[in-house]
Amino acid sequence: MPPSASTNLGYTPPDGGWGWPVVFGAFVSIGFSYAFPKSLTIYFKEIQKYFTVSYSEIAWVSSIMLAAMYAGGPVSSILVNRYGSRPVVIIGGLMVGVAMIAASFGTTIMHLYLLVGVIGGFGLSFNLQPSLTIIGKYFQVKRPMANGLAMAGSPVFLFTLAPLNQFLFDHFGWRGAFMILGAIVMNCCVAGALMRPVDIKKAPKDPDTATDRATTGTEGSTEGIGSLEAGGLLGDTEPQQRKGGFADKCLDLSLFKHRGFIIYLVGNVVMFFGFFAPVVFLAPYAKGIGIDNYQAAFLLSIFALVDMFARPGTGLIANTRWIRPRIQYFFSFSVAYNGVCHLLCPFLADYMGYAGLVIYAVFFGVAFGMVCALLFEVLMDLVGAQRFSSAVGLVTIIECGPVLLGPPIAGFLVDVFHDYKYMYWACGVMMLSPGIFLFIMNYFNYKRLDQEEREKQSGASGMVTLSSVEETGAVEERKEEEIFDKSGE
Repeated sequence: MPPSASTNLGYTPPDGGWGWPVVFGAFVSIGFSYAFPKSLTIYFKEIQKYFTVSYSEIAWVSSIMLAAMYAGGPVSSILVNRYGSRPVVIIGGLMVGVAMIAASFGTTIMHLYLLVGVIGGFGLSFNLQPSLTIIGKYFQVKRPMANGLAMAGSPVFLFTLAPLNQFLFDHFGWRGAFMILGAIVMNCCVAGALMRPVDIKKAPKDPDTATDRATTGTEGSTEGIGSLEAGGLLGDTEPQQRKGGFADKCLDLSLFKHRGFIIYLVGNVVMFFGFFAPVVFLAPYAKGIGIDNYQAAFLLSIFALVDMFARPGTGLIANTRWIRPRIQYFFSFSVAYNGVCHLLCPFLADYMGYAGLVIYAVFFGVAFGMVCALLFEVLMDLVGAQRFSSAVGLVTIIECGPVLLGPPIAGFLVDVFHDYKYMYWACGVMMLSPGIFLFIMNYFNYKRLDQEEREKQSGASGMVTLSSVEETGAVEERKEEEIFDKSGE
């Protein structure tokens, strides 16, 4: 089984030190990125009345914001590759803060679409990708744990922002709350200031990677801790060079030739059609079967609380010596586990009522936290930290389609069947299928990598044998020449 990935950075990541303040900055930045679009739903009812629009029209604010956050991935990746994580996160925090303050003066719903949705969403993308990328610069051995702690920011901030938003709305209205939120979200600038680049002068040199860089002279190649190149599921063992135009130089498009990356991408595109909808419709589902409003809302609190502990816990488990070399299988199991939870949800609700939904919220919180904690860690395991910025940019731009369309499609199923259970079954199938797909394809990809490694080792041993034969022949020739010279004398 291949070991986890290392990278040709020319140094060994410190796995601590200033890396822990960087993890805290990523915790804050990622927390705002994922929790902010969901927490704004508290204001939707009042905004809907103010602008006299339908619920579907106001719901597009969060959908556009989340989709813009994913669509801005390539732009964010290009900026990170050129300027580093710190300035990009600071600019992202300013964009979201200014957008929220400007939106407080909006007079039409289109103003919210543009300011909160588009500009705010792009600002969140400038917070998300750089935070994920810089963790790979500071951590190698402890990287799964660091990623799990950083990703825990999402449930923690969602758990905190929900009551805070209700308090702000009750005392200042939605316009005053938007201005205050704009100031609060600018704390992302402080988080970005923590993300200083790794001091390579102080970091210990990695002789293996330094030798490899001197030999190949490439920038995008990686090598494993053990014998495999580029760790985990590389899928291509040729050194990568960025050629071509501006896009190829700033964004590594050669990843589309990367076998492991393509497997990951296909599985994730299908998965995201059913990833967010069960969270969005959990409380309405409970209300639809006669559960009290406060009890229905409490299901989301249970979900967020469990998710809060599941993410760092998953990071700790993924960092163990039993799971780390098999982390792709662990991710496949997490995706399939989500699907099983959704398929069982209607049965629990029908036979156990509210207690069944509480059980579902607990198990779903664990499943959701597992996927979120591993989502970007397995991508970094595939491509290495050097190419991760480009990889996450390409993944998010493609995933923005399923992220945007998933909840509306789920709502359409509810409108057609007038029952939430069909929507949950559909989401279960959309999660279980890619989980099985990823498990099977990862298995064959691991086998292919083992075969390529054996061929590489046999080829290297053949070259050593040939070199030895040539050296022996040269020695014999020199001996014969010496004998001939002596006989001639």
